[in-house]
Amino acid sequence: MVPEGVDELEAGPPEEIAVENAYRKASAIERADALVLGVDTIVCIGRRIYGKPADAEEARKTLRALSGHDHAVLSGVCLIDEARTRTAAARTLVRFRVLDEALLDWYVRSEEWRERAGGYAIQGRGAALVERIEGDYLNVVGLPVATLLELAPGLVGDPALESG
Repeated sequence: MVPEGVDELEAGPPEEIAVENAYRKASAIERADALVLGVDTIVCIGRRIYGKPADAEEARKTLRALSGHDHAVLSGVCLIDEARTRTAAARTLVRFRVLDEALLDWYVRSEEWRERAGGYAIQGRGAALVERIEGDYLNVVGLPVATLLELAPGLVGDPALESG
């Protein structure tokens, strides 16, 4: 379930923005009897945030800016239940290959950039843009499972009990 009408922050310290936006998404869901998860992922170089491109030209500009550079993928995670609110942030460093015009054209034509922070999806064709990553791959995909489990280790069973 994705809440509608959530005003997301777009400027400020990137990690704070990701966590605040995750909190806003989670708190927009009114379910007193359930655990609610909100996640927001952003791409940045320093304090410059690269959001979801509005059109193909903006996608091309974003990808050119990331070309040949390291950027951070930051995800804010927020869990709300009836007892408390927990938040955390995950950070993964991604380095893009130098993108030539042919590669840019191929990727932008795919339209995979739509609705993607930073204008790419590493789990799809966007993998061709990436030279390397340092950190949690799933964070770049959009759900940092390791961070989620740090907030709520009870989401998975005890492996020792399952092996017997």
